[in-house]
Amino acid sequence: MFDVFDKPPADPLELPLAIGPWPAIIIVSAYLLFVFKVGRKFMENRKPYDLQKVLKIYNLVQIVYNGLLFIFTVRTILVESPYNLRCITVLPLDHPAKPIEQALCYAYYLNKILDLMDTVFMVLRKNYKQITVLHWLHHSIMVLAVYGGIRFSGHGGHFVVMGCCNVFVHAVMYTYYYISSQSQAVKQSRAWKQYITILQMIQFFLVMWHSVLTLMQPNCDVPRLAIAVTLAMAILMVVMFTNFYIHTYILPRKVKQK
Repeated sequence: MFDVFDKPPADPLELPLAIGPWPAIIIVSAYLLFVFKVGRKFMENRKPYDLQKVLKIYNLVQIVYNGLLFIFTVRTILVESPYNLRCITVLPLDHPAKPIEQALCYAYYLNKILDLMDTVFMVLRKNYKQITVLHWLHHSIMVLAVYGGIRFSGHGGHFVVMGCCNVFVHAVMYTYYYISSQSQAVKQSRAWKQYITILQMIQFFLVMWHSVLTLMQPNCDVPRLAIAVTLAMAILMVVMFTNFYIHTYILPRKVKQK
């Protein structure tokens, strides 16, 4: 099963938590074990923790983290201009912008690991209803997929568009979380939650569009597997977010009208 990992990595630069498949596998396994077993057992006879101050700090960290990643990624794309946006290949190791590409990609991978704390906080607050299949599956897949992209394709490349869209959406999302913790009106408004969900769906449609556009380019050296994986992930997320949107915002409205 793991014979595929015997091959040398696409990028020889191996960094902490990205050396071999085991760190990502262990992190995601520990995450799922805590969310569905250990964490719930721990909280069984305990009151929900008041984590308001912790969450405010966490949300601010995520806003800054994702915001800076977005700014530096856009700057790299527009100012350094190392890519053909219709066919984004991984930069050669001797390219002047390669260290930037590696740093941004690795920072994004670490951010996906940090995102797992969203669910940990839900468990500690006993907000189990928020831990939907969409929620935990999305977080788990992202950690494994980003590691897989680095391992088999290299830092950056075709996955840059997905990462750029994702950090922008997360910067907006965590800004909403922070504001809602300060404003009861925003917290109680379903409209803002609906807009965030729509924004999340739009990002995956953009990723789908870019993947199809890349497939249409003649003589494009982007590995077909990288495009296929990105496209499959985007389609899966569109289906799951659409299902969530329908059941959360459309069907309840129809029931009320009746």
